[in-house]
Amino acid sequence: MRPPAYQQLADDLRADITSGRLQPGERLPPEPELCVKIGVSRSTVREALRLLASQHLIVTTRGVTGGSFVAHPDAGQLADGLSTGFALLTHSNGVGLADLLELRRALEVPAAGLAAVRRTEAHLIELRGALFDPALDDFDTMLAAHSVFHRALAKATGNPLFELVGRPLYQASYGEEVVAALPEGYWARIDADHRELLELLAARDAEGATRAAAQHLDYIALAVTVR
Repeated sequence: MRPPAYQQLADDLRADITSGRLQPGERLPPEPELCVKIGVSRSTVREALRLLASQHLIVTTRGVTGGSFVAHPDAGQLADGLSTGFALLTHSNGVGLADLLELRRALEVPAAGLAAVRRTEAHLIELRGALFDPALDDFDTMLAAHSVFHRALAKATGNPLFELVGRPLYQASYGEEVVAALPEGYWARIDADHRELLELLAARDAEGATRAAAQHLDYIALAVTVR
């Protein structure tokens, strides 16, 4: 079945943007020009532009110098879009807990080694700020701190793609049935692992950080297995 005209136009413009044929900040052709070029009505063009704007691919301004412009990439908005898709997948039958942990291992282990080499003092301060106290903090606080710590570690790699891909990953939920079955001492071990990783990053020990990250995930994989 052929897609609606506005969808086809949006797809064509999206392809121009993602391929680099249209660069960030570049002005799209005016609506009348698009109407003539594509052979569609003005309402169709406007619907296509609204769709692209909702996907944060373009921004539209009004006035004499206004128009529709290719948006500059925003890591936060891109990560939010990934988070939505990631959440849908992790709550479907096609993606399970093992898949989630496998992806974490693929990202976190090399990220720890890179962070040990590339981290700055500002990164270490951010990581220290994400530590929690398992004896005092409640579950929600510890869960949020865990996510912030790993996002900060991804940021410390100096590679924004680690941070972009990791952000929705650390927002994913294991599910109530897994959380209810966490073993005693789970959060104390997570806290200890985070503190060890921080020390290794501070010492710029890439080999040690890589090993510690792998052991951290080994423990999580064992602990969150549904009983």
